[in-house]
Amino acid sequence: MIATVINRRTLIAAFAAAPAISTIGAALAGTPANAADLYSSNTALYADPSVVEGVDYGRRYRRHLVDDQSLQSTSRPVRTTVIAPHGGGIEVGTSELCLAIAGYHPADLAPTPAAGPVHDFWMFEGLRSSNNGALHVTSTHCDDGMARAMCAGSLNVVALHGCTASQAGLETGAQAVLVGGLNATLRKYLMEEFAAAGVRAVTASGEEEIAGIAPDNICNRSMLGMGAQLEMTTELRTAMFAPGKNTRADRATNTLPLFWSFTNAVRTAIQRLEATQPVQ
Repeated sequence: MIATVINRRTLIAAFAAAPAISTIGAALAGTPANAADLYSSNTALYADPSVVEGVDYGRRYRRHLVDDQSLQSTSRPVRTTVIAPHGGGIEVGTSELCLAIAGYHPADLAPTPAAGPVHDFWMFEGLRSSNNGALHVTSTHCDDGMARAMCAGSLNVVALHGCTASQAGLETGAQAVLVGGLNATLRKYLMEEFAAAGVRAVTASGEEEIAGIAPDNICNRSMLGMGAQLEMTTELRTAMFAPGKNTRADRATNTLPLFWSFTNAVRTAIQRLEATQPVQ
């Protein structure tokens, strides 16, 4: 399998909106609600001449080659894409987790573990020294062409987000992850694996946007019209990195055991889900 790394968006013709309808609890977006966002969409953000790619924000992704030339059988499509719509300095720690859960060490992109498996990933990252929150685009308004195309071409999507304990409705200082999204089976596996890893996990509940239950939330724009959204409190993410090293320059090389316990729990849940899915 051949992997390609691209640091700038290329033109792509495939957009897809997942039409699934379901009712579950909800997860917090980790930053102000839609009305508080400065930009109504990624397209609007990219069109702002005062915001420069490579200076204010960056985009990274990796897609794996899918090549089926056989008339006798059908190969499996991309199974899972891991995304961090608010990476870098917007929701701190989600970029590093996105890479690790996808199967790459965040410091050098070396396959970790070496035997795989590896997943596709996409992330939007705030690169500013401050005021990265102004770059937040709520998940239902994420219209980055590559993000939508990658999610639409995957059976499963796992979206990583950050929130405060207060936004999550938890006690001050809580280290926890809220599990939301429309894929009930994946949510179940995630809850079980977090419990086994000793990570406090809470089923997300509340309003639609907070829970990742809107059909047009980027996490639900998969081939199956459903995915998972993980909202991690600031305290949980902070505890994943060495004290004094929770910066964009240092995080990737200063991960603590909790970081890898969380990563392995999500990867195991994904593997369990993929094992149950037939070729589409």
